[in-house]
Amino acid sequence: MQEDDDNQNLVLGILFGIIALVIGLVIGLTVYVTGQTNAAKTAPVAAVADAPEIAEVGEALAKLYFDSGKADLPANVAEEVAKVIAKLQEDSSKIVLISGYHDETGGAAVNAEVAKARAVALKDALIAAGVPADKVAMRKPAVTLGGTDAAEARRVEVRVQ
Repeated sequence: MQEDDDNQNLVLGILFGIIALVIGLVIGLTVYVTGQTNAAKTAPVAAVADAPEIAEVGEALAKLYFDSGKADLPANVAEEVAKVIAKLQEDSSKIVLISGYHDETGGAAVNAEVAKARAVALKDALIAAGVPADKVAMRKPAVTLGGTDAAEARRVEVRVQ
């Protein structure tokens, strides 16, 4: 009888140990995956926040328009990037300044992140096209809303200055 109780306690102890390990593994994986996902999302944003503020000079050379709530580059990105590269080739001392905007749909925090993600996507496209990373600066626009036209509000402006 005592031996049966000892065996039952041993089995229950092993069972609870396995359950605790599984729960720990699930929690650990969740924290690991979520931490990496959040780090990937916030790294470009932190870089934007730490960048010195650069004033906009002149009119925008290029404007790219995005779908609501999306940061996927529009179909005409190649021709807009080509304009920027051509302008930089005229004067290599200039920099590219990128500003992202958003419309009024959705929450303010989400909209700000979408505007930043759009600007980062364009920055990545410029760098991939051969623009040196140190020539590309990002600027938070003074007013992130783009006005009364919803399409105009969902844009990224590019200046070469």
